Amino acid sequence: MKAGQKQTGKTDTVLWVLVLILVVLGLGALFSASEYNGRVRFHDSAYYFKKQLFATALGLLVMYLASRVDYRLSVKLAPAAYIFSLFLSAAVLLFGQEINGSKRWLNLGPLSFQPSEFSKVAVILFLVWQISNTKSKTTGFWFICRTMMTLLPVAGLVGSNNLSTAVIILGIGVLLIFVANPRYLQFLALGGAGIGFIVVFLAAESYRLERLAIWRDPEKYEKGYQTLQGLYAIGSGGVFGVGLGNSVQKLGFVPEAQNDMIFSIICEELGLAGAGIIVFLFLLLIWRFFMIASGSRDLFGALIATGAMAHMMIQVVLNIAVVTNTIPNTGITLPFISYGGTSVMFLLIEMGLVLSVSQVVD
Repeated sequence: MKAGQKQTGKTDTVLWVLVLILVVLGLGALFSASEYNGRVRFHDSAYYFKKQLFATALGLLVMYLASRVDYRLSVKLAPAAYIFSLFLSAAVLLFGQEINGSKRWLNLGPLSFQPSEFSKVAVILFLVWQISNTKSKTTGFWFICRTMMTLLPVAGLVGSNNLSTAVIILGIGVLLIFVANPRYLQFLALGGAGIGFIVVFLAAESYRLERLAIWRDPEKYEKGYQTLQGLYAIGSGGVFGVGLGNSVQKLGFVPEAQNDMIFSIICEELGLAGAGIIVFLFLLLIWRFFMIASGSRDLFGALIATGAMAHMMIQVVLNIAVVTNTIPNTGITLPFISYGGTSVMFLLIEMGLVLSVSQVVD
């Protein structure tokens, strides 16, 4: 720790409160969206809720522990974490469990684990380590290319089965590099290369091109059913919704309503007003990340908070864009709200890292 800096022991109260509010609202929305599926499949309306509650409680504990540890220690472990993420991503391709046509999970006894969620945190820490330890100046197009190239292995492995997460990983990389090297013309060239990367990935598998066709005209395709039902849910909610727990679309019309499409159920039950409150809370969270990054006294802390901000911003925008059919369906969760134990666990660990950054003052 540099001279003049100290760990105060006081974390950012506003960030704590925002995270807790989103977690509680997420659990409530999840219970409402999942109780029908839980009752039909497992004869337990609280089945999904109880599993998410366990993962959330464990995640909050780890978040607290992470907030008490100097974040520089986490950055020192970043290369090992990145290599481990490559190993896990390769293991998914070889031994992963396929669910709903996607091979994204590793079975660990009675538990399943989604390595791509770990990869997001590992990539943030690895980029922080790499940028902070660059001996030459963090300027010039070569620095941008060299840094982005280190992300291609994990983005390629993850993207082979989960393009949306690969886009998030690359988006985090772009924003962190831009913070270190704000050269607009160079980033236009990088953006062109990124578009080319996405086009290659889309063309590599026919089902991805099919998703583009479904997005353009969901009524024409059987696989556009989920998108249409989600839009019906949003439209039927109106301004103030039909009431919490009173959704009709969650009764088997929106497939897996507790997962990627949960925002459509929120719109139906709480209306545009309730959905607007959720979006506003995410905006406050992103603003808080920005304030912590701006007030950080070293590059490590600023980049960690910026990475978390980029992750949250990209993932929220992608999920809402998919649910409203603004972009093709990519299978991305809504942070803190969609069902997924691995997702909420690593999101909360990420929040713990940012809380650790918030403790460092002059």
